[in-house]
Amino acid sequence: MNCNHRKRICQLFLLAILLLPTSLFGQQDTLRVLFVGNSYTYFWNLPQLVTAMAESQGIPIITRQSTVGGSTLEEHWKEEKETKTRALLESGDWDYVVMNNHSMSTINTPADFDKYGKLFAELIKAKGAKPVFYMTWARKADPSMQPTITKGYNELGKSTQSNVMPVGEIWKKSIGLKPEIDLYFPDGSHPSPEGTYLNALAFYKFLTGNATADIPHRLTRIDKDGETMYLAILMEDVADYFQDLVDNFEIKNLPYER
Repeated sequence: MNCNHRKRICQLFLLAILLLPTSLFGQQDTLRVLFVGNSYTYFWNLPQLVTAMAESQGIPIITRQSTVGGSTLEEHWKEEKETKTRALLESGDWDYVVMNNHSMSTINTPADFDKYGKLFAELIKAKGAKPVFYMTWARKADPSMQPTITKGYNELGKSTQSNVMPVGEIWKKSIGLKPEIDLYFPDGSHPSPEGTYLNALAFYKFLTGNATADIPHRLTRIDKDGETMYLAILMEDVADYFQDLVDNFEIKNLPYER
C-alpha cells in the first residue's frame, strides 16, 4: 500500500468518526439546580425561566424549587410552613442549591440569617452539591437597605466558602443607570417581569459561564398538554440592556468538583 493510499484511508476514517452520532460519545452533562426560598424566587417563574434561557442555547439545565411565600431559611430548616426542602436535598442529586432568605432577614434577624445559612451550606456540601446564596435587593422605598443586605450575604458566603449571586447589587446598578426600567412589582418589594428576567440572566451566566447576548427577549416553554407558555415577553431594547449589564458585571463561580 503506497503512502497516498494510506493517507486517503486515514482521512476517510477520521471523517467517519466525525459523522457518528454525538450520542455515542455521551451527551452534555445536565445541571440539576434546586431553588430554595420564597416569593422572591417564584415570582414570574424564575427557576423555569433559567431553564428556558438555557434551552434556547441548547444547554440542559433542570430546575426545581422548594418555595413558600414569606418563608425564611429557618422555617425551611425546621420544615415549617409545609416546606419540603430537606427531603428534596435527601432525594435529589443536585449540582447547585440556590437559597434566598427572607428579604428583611439580614436587617431584622441577622443572627438567624447567619445560623441557618451556615447549617444549610454544611448540609448541601455533605450531599455533594454546591451552595449558592441568592442576594436579595432593597425595597423600592428604602434603597439604603442594600449595603446591609450585601454585607450579610457576602460575609455568609465567605464564612461558608459558598458562592453569592450578587443580584441585589445588579439591581442597584441597573436602577442607577436606567431608573425608568421598573424592576419592581407594584408593591415595591417583589420583582416585576423585567426584574425576574434580569435575575434569570444572572443565574444563566453563573451556571453556564456563557455570555447572555443571544438569549431571546421572548421565552417560552411547552406545558404537559403541548401548549406554549410565555414565560417572558420584554421589549427588545430592554432585554439588550439587561444582557449588556449582566455580561459586564463580575459574577464569580468558585471552583467546584463533584
